[in-house]
Amino acid sequence: MKFASIRLIAADIEAMVAFYERVTGQTADWLAPQFAEIVTPAATLGIGSVETVATFAEGSAEPGANRTAILEFMVADVDAVFDRLNGKAVLVHAPKLLPWGNRTFQVRDPEGSAVSIFTPFTDAAKARFGSR
Repeated sequence: MKFASIRLIAADIEAMVAFYERVTGQTADWLAPQFAEIVTPAATLGIGSVETVATFAEGSAEPGANRTAILEFMVADVDAVFDRLNGKAVLVHAPKLLPWGNRTFQVRDPEGSAVSIFTPFTDAAKARFGSR
């Protein structure tokens, strides 16, 4: 099995797409006015407007309701990305070293989901992510 994508549902799809374009530094592919994707080497981030929920099952997803997931993006330079996002997103915490060896900061996307940006910092963390 290959983990392929995560899809986020947005009340304001334009704000969500702009946020994740800023996070990833990539331009989204708009496949329809109510759906865009940002393709990364590891997986795809799909962003659908609230109207797309009805294509699955009415009420099966709701924008801004998730408080259980953290979307994580590994980057080469966490401080450079922090500088790019600082003041442009709601900050949860500034860059710091976590006990498992990642230097990370966390922000919230426009719908309130937690987004963690990290760089493996210790030798153990670098070894863990080096083969991926």
